[in-house]
Formats: sequence, C-alpha cells, structure tokens
Amino acid sequence: MPDTIQVTRPDGKTTPAVELLPTRPQGAPGVVLIQEWWGINAQIQRVGQRLADAGYRVLIPNLYRGDAALDAAEAQHKMDGLDFADAAGQDIRGAVQHLKRSTRHVGVLGFCMGGVLAVLAAMHVPEADAAVSWYGIPPAAAGDPAGIKIPLQCHFALHDQFFPIASADALEQKLVTGHVVHECYRYDAKHAFFNEDWDFYAADCAKLAWQRSIAFLQRYLHA
Repeated sequence: MPDTIQVTRPDGKTTPAVELLPTRPQGAPGVVLIQEWWGINAQIQRVGQRLADAGYRVLIPNLYRGDAALDAAEAQHKMDGLDFADAAGQDIRGAVQHLKRSTRHVGVLGFCMGGVLAVLAAMHVPEADAAVSWYGIPPAAAGDPAGIKIPLQCHFALHDQFFPIASADALEQKLVTGHVVHECYRYDAKHAFFNEDWDFYAADCAKLAWQRSIAFLQRYLHA
C-alpha cells in the first residue's frame, strides 16, 4: 500500500497526501498528481504508480480530507464543497514545495477536476516547472491563462459533456495570445476517456495522450 504523509501548506496547515516512490527516488523529478472528482480512489493511485514506474516521485494530495466518493452524486457533492483557490494555492502548492526540497524540478498533472486545478497551479504556483491538464478548464474568474510562465500541456475531448470543445479553443487562444509555451491536443472521445473504470474509456486515445504526457514531463522535468 502507498504511504500517506502530511504535507505542510504555505499557511502552516497540513494536507494528507499519498506518496509513491520510484525505484531510485534520490533526486528523481517530482509530480503532484491531482485527483478527479472521485477523490483518491484505486484508479488514481494506479495512475500514480505508473508515474512512479516512469521514474517520478509522486504526491497525490487528499483534497477532500477523506475517503473517495462511492457514486457520481457523492463526487459532485464533494467537488462542489471544494475551495478551488485554496486547493491550488495551498494544498497543491504545499505538495510542490515539499517535493522541491529533494528534487530540482516538479510538475503538476491532473484529470477532470484535477485538470482544472492543474491549470490553476500553472497560474498560481510559482514553484511548479510544468503542468499537464486532462480535460479540465478553469472559469474565467480564476485568472488569465495568458499570464502562465511555465510550459502547459492540455488534452481535450472533442465530445466532452462537461467542458465543451469551444471552451478548450478559447483557452488555447489565450495561451497563444500570452505566448505561453504550450501543447494542446484534441481526441475523438468523450470526457474522462483515460479512466479505465469509467463509461467513456477510449483505449487508443488514452494510450496516445499518456505517451504525450510522459514525453512532455521528460522534456521539462529532466533538464
């Protein structure tokens, strides 16, 4: 079973986080992995293990401070109760800072709700070195993506039921306007196409997007 540690936030409070280590953790680049709306369930822990197997030291902050949701209604309730600004600026930033104590480069990667938070981290966590967002787009009130200073990679689903592709196009245009180093990819799939435990899993799209994510992390976290 993965270890759970306590991570100190910038405000001095703590966040529980699942820690997964690569075979050779000394100096390994770090990745803060951000959950979907389900919370830290078995699926997101498998993703964390894949990152660890790829050579990254991984932290998954427990943003809900509790167990994973058992169904969509509970997941919606938990997500609705989350303070996204606090999660990005305190929980995720604290996890990035924790990893920075033992490695030079740290990235942030998230799915769905976590994809939104990955973009917010790119905007508001200055210690992060790169971010990868899977089908998550923050509202305009959360900040201007044109001001992002780190490389950002985004994966969008053309048939996303929660984040229409037009909103993805608008986000990319802001990145272009701000001259942000970015990669945006679109897939012939529905929302959460990477989650093999969900209804809209698309194996070919998931494989390609994962390969692109790992290549992106290798490019910017191994410098």
